[in-house]
Amino acid sequence: MIKLGIMGDYDASNATHIANNEALDHAAKQFGKLFTYEWVATEQIEPEFELIIQSYQGFLIAPGSPYKSMSGVLKLIEYARTHRVPTLGTCGGFQHMVIEFARHVLGITDAEHAETNPYASRLVINPLSCSLKGQTLEIEITQKDSLVSRLFNTNTITENYYCNFGLNPAYQEQIHEAGLSMVASDKYKEARIVELKDHPFFIGTLFVPQVNSSYEKPHPILIALLNAMEQYSSIGTVCRNNRHDTTAVK
Repeated sequence: MIKLGIMGDYDASNATHIANNEALDHAAKQFGKLFTYEWVATEQIEPEFELIIQSYQGFLIAPGSPYKSMSGVLKLIEYARTHRVPTLGTCGGFQHMVIEFARHVLGITDAEHAETNPYASRLVINPLSCSLKGQTLEIEITQKDSLVSRLFNTNTITENYYCNFGLNPAYQEQIHEAGLSMVASDKYKEARIVELKDHPFFIGTLFVPQVNSSYEKPHPILIALLNAMEQYSSIGTVCRNNRHDTTAVK
């Protein structure tokens, strides 16, 4: 059984959370193998950390920030990054993947998010000059040697946004050069997809791909995440003694 942990504070009234579950059901149908998923509240991450990292073959850092436990989310992202666990972050997930990388790879220990600490001096995630919430926009895939480019096999994609915050352009080049590559951008050349070099699957999207999915056409990023999880499981790098066996939120 391939099992995905969704790190986020589930809210049945949040359209992106509903879309997230539906999109994973779409992907599971095409995946065609035993697969399940469950939400893990962010406040559970730190007290149950060892159990969580043993229970899943991959992680999805959910939209819907601010999270109840930012520290828990960042700890989980760091683990996934350094232990090569397949991980996708969308919207708020993208933003926190960037903060974790800035803090622990670039050494910007006071890297902050404007949503949770608007007066911080090092806002690596800041308000977008124009809110993208509710918009559907075109994105250019700029790194042709990236996994993202291979997944889409096209130069441009159109996706749905639900966010008001993004990567501060002042840090974009520094983060890109350090290895969390900007592989797709908007018309203003601002990052919309980041991908970690030399990692099996570590991708952040500022948009919410879960919304742009259907049973007839599951989103390719989600299919790729499940395939990466299967490969991760098959090489035996994760303990599959899944003691945490709660029911998935549907």
